[in-house]
Amino acid sequence: MSRYRVASVHKLLRNIVGINTTNITSLARVPAVHGLVRHGFLQPWSFSPLRFCCGNHIPNINPVALQMIDYALGLVRSNKTDESYAEALLVLEQGLYSQSQQGTDAATIETTKGIVLLAISSLLSERGNTDEAMRPLLMIQDLTSSSLGVRVAAMEALVGLNLELGLDDTSSVLADKCLKLLEHEGLETGDECGYKVFSARSKAIKGLVELVHGDIESAKVFFEGCQDENCIGNASLSYGEFLHAKRDFNAAKELYQKAIAESSEKKDFSDPYDFGACNMSLQDVLLAATCALGQLESHLGNFSDAEELMSKALKKAEEHFGTHHPKVGTVLTCIALMYQQKSTAERSSSLLIQEGLYRKAIGLLKAPALETDDAEANLEHVREDVDKRDIVALARGGYGDVLCVQQKRNVEGERMKKWAEVWWRNRRLSLAEALDMSESSSKVMVVDTRICRAL
Repeated sequence: MSRYRVASVHKLLRNIVGINTTNITSLARVPAVHGLVRHGFLQPWSFSPLRFCCGNHIPNINPVALQMIDYALGLVRSNKTDESYAEALLVLEQGLYSQSQQGTDAATIETTKGIVLLAISSLLSERGNTDEAMRPLLMIQDLTSSSLGVRVAAMEALVGLNLELGLDDTSSVLADKCLKLLEHEGLETGDECGYKVFSARSKAIKGLVELVHGDIESAKVFFEGCQDENCIGNASLSYGEFLHAKRDFNAAKELYQKAIAESSEKKDFSDPYDFGACNMSLQDVLLAATCALGQLESHLGNFSDAEELMSKALKKAEEHFGTHHPKVGTVLTCIALMYQQKSTAERSSSLLIQEGLYRKAIGLLKAPALETDDAEANLEHVREDVDKRDIVALARGGYGDVLCVQQKRNVEGERMKKWAEVWWRNRRLSLAEALDMSESSSKVMVVDTRICRAL
């Protein structure tokens, strides 16, 4: 992402209140949905708002808007072409525009608008337009009559996107805003159960930020409130990663399995307590929890289970994002690390498999070429434009280890490892500790595929 575009988004972040939501509807006059209604894909606009059965305090939502979201997301995920992506955005923009024409109450209109904006943001994020994906999320902050679940989901996604970009300080500020949002709302929502869920989610996203910062003790303070039935979705996954990093494998495994089971039973925007967007969406939770559980089984030495789980994660990533997406490269890096650990534990060799996985992962992650022996200079040259640095460093460092085992390629391997060590930025453990596959290692690393960071 260019410096200009990053600056543009940061300006929006600094002015988080005062954003005009009409900007995103510039194409709304295109009658993208008329044919869908005519051919029966969508029901007529005269339908009354949908009332969720999970609580009287959840605002109504226009059911046609939900149908349009289902259609748009299904279109993109079935075809994954530029044309289907453009059509899906037009459908969602039309759905957003149409809400201002409804004669229902403000809470219904703004909650429905918020859900459509979450869906728009998710599509933009999946296509790699991270800075553009932030704009709909920022717009939601103006929808003060929308449900608390929509606003928490937007803040959660903003934190997630900034973590993926490596903008950790901004992520911390946004996570604090999410906590303050809950403090401001208090129990005035009239939905005590929902408030507890949203409170757990806001604490968990702050805990994840602290975990990325490498501060286990600070993270513990926030995850202590995520230990009951209110811990769902992203909160369950993040808490599991915290326990995983602390080597509490059994408790972490239960939370991963819980996140997988819950995510598998739902579809996008079906649960008003568990709305999600961008890299915090339902599909991302399912992918990340599956991959994390695979890593955990590898750390336990259950390599057959680990291989099965990571194969599932790879399939999910390819189906959801496409075979050339960087997140596929992130999962491949985890699989390569698993084979490396297996080889160490079983004193076997799978060098060709590991090398092939690392090479493909590095290509998908769009890692900069090793054009110079001066890794510091190489890093400084591209610092502003590179995200997923943790995973790039892991892939290059692991690949370097594989090459160093081969006598004729030792020099190449050492050069690659030196480059990776300069790029590594994790504050809790060194690259050598992250790549240490021995059973005696006191620290364990967890890769979070939602944010493409090493925890």
